[in-house]
Amino acid sequence: QVQLVESGGGLVQAGGSLRLSCAASGRTFSSHAMGWFRQAPGKEREFVAAISGSGASTSYADSVKGRFTISRNNAKDTVYLQMNNLKPEDTAVYYCAADGNVHVSRDAAAYDYWGRGTQVTVSS
Repeated sequence: QVQLVESGGGLVQAGGSLRLSCAASGRTFSSHAMGWFRQAPGKEREFVAAISGSGASTSYADSVKGRFTISRNNAKDTVYLQMNNLKPEDTAVYYCAADGNVHVSRDAAAYDYWGRGTQVTVSS
């Protein structure tokens, strides 16, 4: 079992920045690829970014590429999502997820463990 707790969400103006954190506990953190997903009201959950177990590989949704950066600190069992140049369309609940293996995946079905989410609201 892996427990995930997100933090760092909040209200920010368009063009601003936020840094989300996801603290993991349970099994060996580095054996899990980690991902961030988001869900806006009335919309389906969508992939945002993912990082491999070692941190060597990353993947981003086209909508956030160049603005968001995913990283991880395996010594602290934590994954981060640095979000810059935020736009109102980035408003959503952001979820951290742990994959069952070390390889990057954009598919939510590949993730076995999920946090409860943190709200990000971007005002125009």
